[in-house]
Amino acid sequence: MGKCTSCGAWNSFEEEVIESSVKTSSQYVPSSSARPIVLSEIKTEKLDRIPTRIHELDQVVGGGIVPGSVILLGGEPGIGKSTLLLQVAVNLNKKVLYVSGEESPQQIFLRAQRLNVPSNNCYIYSETNIAAIIQEIKNSTPDLVIVDSVQTLKHPDIDASPGSVSQIRETSNLLIELAKQTHTPMILIGHINKEGSIAGPKILEHMVDVVLQFEGDMQNVYRILRSNKNRFGSTAEIGIFEMEQSGLREVANPSEIMLSGNPEKLSGVAVASVMEGIRPLMIEVQALVSTAAYGTPQRTVNGFDGKRLNMLLAVIEKRLGVKIYTKDVFVNVAGGIRVQDTAIDLAVVAAILSSLFDFYIPNNFCFAGEVGLTGEIRSVSQIEKRIKESSKLGIKKMFVPSVETTHKSQCEVVSCSRIDSTFREIFKKQSE
Repeated sequence: MGKCTSCGAWNSFEEEVIESSVKTSSQYVPSSSARPIVLSEIKTEKLDRIPTRIHELDQVVGGGIVPGSVILLGGEPGIGKSTLLLQVAVNLNKKVLYVSGEESPQQIFLRAQRLNVPSNNCYIYSETNIAAIIQEIKNSTPDLVIVDSVQTLKHPDIDASPGSVSQIRETSNLLIELAKQTHTPMILIGHINKEGSIAGPKILEHMVDVVLQFEGDMQNVYRILRSNKNRFGSTAEIGIFEMEQSGLREVANPSEIMLSGNPEKLSGVAVASVMEGIRPLMIEVQALVSTAAYGTPQRTVNGFDGKRLNMLLAVIEKRLGVKIYTKDVFVNVAGGIRVQDTAIDLAVVAAILSSLFDFYIPNNFCFAGEVGLTGEIRSVSQIEKRIKESSKLGIKKMFVPSVETTHKSQCEVVSCSRIDSTFREIFKKQSE
């Protein structure tokens, strides 16, 4: 351009070369003295886990909290995340710093009064500024830090609202770095979004050591604690709690609670043996089959996959010759839990047929098997554990797929290959 568009002067533009101050990778010299080490030469010190004195929680995380680890706990609002961690804080005979960004100290004190477990080692710190929180952790040097919740923290240098992706990424990264440097274990509470995953960037779940999910139905008292990620233990363990007025109570043997025993000998009830993680559970499957009052029969299910129910009904019609397309079918898994184990198929079919023909299935009968489209009963995993749990609860006869088992139990193990022969034999003996 020869003429300036602002002042109108001619030939007044001059070229100015700006050199980049960014150094190339070849000029970069790392300041760290770290060097590669042969795997076999690495020396480790044994780190003693910190038991929380809550057996179900210790079992899920692998035997206790590892020093320097970061645990992320997610769950629905009101499911009991804060209650569980407050119980951990007051039960632990160590110095615990409870950072609360959602509740005031007075609100936490009222919850502690309901738990009826006051503690002199739990310090409540109501703060959301990450700089102040880190400074307090360095000054007080607690044995455990609980942050409720990570979505409420804010970094003063980031121009974004708390809970945004940039705030969560930066604040959580600072806490994780501090935990590794000081070997201070931390438990972070995370909100979840409408899809059910933890709100914020997915990298948050990658950075932490353990990801726990607290599940349950708000209309039911039972809660299930699952491990979705665990660098220090198995992800197959689960913990079961019962919500009471005084807090969360551990359920050591949930099978006894979920079984009513059917004292009135009603039809439409069958006992199933399912696996939740590596723990066998005995649950009660209820079914109600009635004549459809309207043109389209209803298919209502609770605690079980509705599409799988439709598949099982089609198998019953095709392989057993039972006309069920004009019937309303309702299936419910007692106890308010949701079952994903396909071993429940055999119990669902048994409960449906029991209700349809109004035949009572003894409450000391148990079923475990997956039903295929051809009517065959397919094998299921960990059959030994299922039989052992059934024997413990007084089951006299257990119907399982045709597999060999070496477990000696007090209950009679009946091998089943097809649903037609199995249920004809069951209902024939019942009618006699």
